[in-house]
Amino acid sequence: MTRILVVEDDARNRQLYRDVLIPAGYTVVEAVDGESAIPAWREHHPDIILLDIGLPGISGLEVARQIRRSEKDDEHVPILAVTSYTAGDDPEKAFAAGCDAYMPKPVNLEELKTKLEEVLKLAR
Repeated sequence: MTRILVVEDDARNRQLYRDVLIPAGYTVVEAVDGESAIPAWREHHPDIILLDIGLPGISGLEVARQIRRSEKDDEHVPILAVTSYTAGDDPEKAFAAGCDAYMPKPVNLEELKTKLEEVLKLAR
């Protein structure tokens, strides 16, 4: 099973992601903020990360930067950034922080599954 780390501060969004990802065959691990995202990544070794950029405290962008700085040479966990902030430079900021893909919120859940599979295929 593909293990996904969902980093999302909104409980309703986490539930929506679980409702779609678990039946699609993902094992879902969750972090509710940036502070818990890094330890969750280290502990669970996810195959992909679904990362909300607009987290309270440590931002999703900083989480992505910390993960990229901490990865070993033979590691690269794909990161799909999602955000409800849709300023024109958000995708560029996400990519500069180390994210592999970007989706604006509200996320279409069927498109999310497709995007996750695309990102996973590129990472393999």
